[in-house]
Amino acid sequence: AAVEAGAIPIFLGGDHMVTYPIVAGIADVLGPVNILHFDAHPDIYDNFEGDPLSHASPFARIMENGLAKCLVQVGIRTLNSHCRKQANRFGVEIIEMRNFDAASVRIPEAPLYVSIDMDALDPAFAPGVSHHEPGGLSVRDILNVLHRIEAPIVGADVVEYNPTRDINGMTAVVAAKFVKELAGLAAR
Repeated sequence: AAVEAGAIPIFLGGDHMVTYPIVAGIADVLGPVNILHFDAHPDIYDNFEGDPLSHASPFARIMENGLAKCLVQVGIRTLNSHCRKQANRFGVEIIEMRNFDAASVRIPEAPLYVSIDMDALDPAFAPGVSHHEPGGLSVRDILNVLHRIEAPIVGADVVEYNPTRDINGMTAVVAAKFVKELAGLAAR
């Protein structure tokens, strides 16, 4: 309903599986989108621990249902053989952290949806997540990529914040910064 009314929704919180129904709703109105996804994990398991709707599977559901034409994943640093096969199956472009360069990240064309999993960040910048993965992106790394987006976005999410693991609200402040940046992109 929000997209039909011309709004650009920005969703906050939850585990990453929320991205699947959000993108499904947007694609139902606008057709398939392109996705720029920041994460430590590719979240493209066919199923994770027997659950095809787990936080580790949203992008498999999105891609197999044709809800996205293009998926660019940034900051990945936990890539096993199953996820590599899934990425090949769906034509996912993965930019592993070891190869990260903000200036060379391909920004998919519109209609663009942006998904930020807070564990994309190194735990030094965002300790308030459930799945710490050292060696990640900095806040500035993500901002440098976001600032390269020229077209307005059609929606976004900031997910996987876990306040029980946060230190002095550090991760909450970073998440709020990302929401502000995404709102700025939406307002263009």
